[in-house]
Amino acid sequence: MTQQFKFNDELQGKVALVTGGTKGTGRAIALRLAGAGAKVIVSARNEPDEKNENLHFIAADLSKPEGTENLIQQIKNNFGSVDILINNLGSSETPGGGFSVLTDEEWEKTIQTNLLAPVRLDRGLLPDMLERKSGVIIHIASIQGKLPLYDSTLPYAAAKAGLINYSKGLSNEVSPKGVRVLTVSPGWIMTAASDRMMERIAESSNSTIEEATNSVMQALGGIPIGRPAKPEEVAELVGFLVSPRASYLTGTEYIIDGGTIPTV
Repeated sequence: MTQQFKFNDELQGKVALVTGGTKGTGRAIALRLAGAGAKVIVSARNEPDEKNENLHFIAADLSKPEGTENLIQQIKNNFGSVDILINNLGSSETPGGGFSVLTDEEWEKTIQTNLLAPVRLDRGLLPDMLERKSGVIIHIASIQGKLPLYDSTLPYAAAKAGLINYSKGLSNEVSPKGVRVLTVSPGWIMTAASDRMMERIAESSNSTIEEATNSVMQALGGIPIGRPAKPEEVAELVGFLVSPRASYLTGTEYIIDGGTIPTV
């Protein structure tokens, strides 16, 4: 039985943007914020498979500067500004096989999507938050920023490490001006994207999906809690961090990985 929470409309009157918000963890975060009373905008390249009247969709390819600028302008024209920005967009589509098989184009595409897209969005939407002296920005990174998988996701891991560092620096700059900036770094999440990654690893290593899954588990050093995270579990952490209950939290990275990272 799924446990139900009541959030008492703690985000009532707030406008939130969740990038990559039509599938997987992004969709779970968007629904969590909408359930707390926020007006939620979601962006992605393609329209969602499942429509939801509580989520306002804007098509945008954030891997390109013009896509980011288009999203920013549509938000300003139709919603004015946002109070909550969840930079959730992220993907790793590079081939397995280590450093030698990766081209400049694959590195650049991964960095554009996972690092420069949130930097551009912050640059476009943060000034309105600073003017109001209020707002929350969450960067969704990954434990791969600290625990890279060289055989399969090296550019992604490097980009997320950059995002974690950037997020801390941005927090130091804008927290004194009223805007909180935080990083959430999930471990392995059970999504359709993770299934596709297993298929790519299996293909490149001439192995089965099960063998590929076990290889990732071993590369991560195991997951002490015994399973990947559910998208809703990550969404619950994000929902707390953007709420008034977390008003003293800023500049911190929150790891949600089932105990995967072996260090304190």
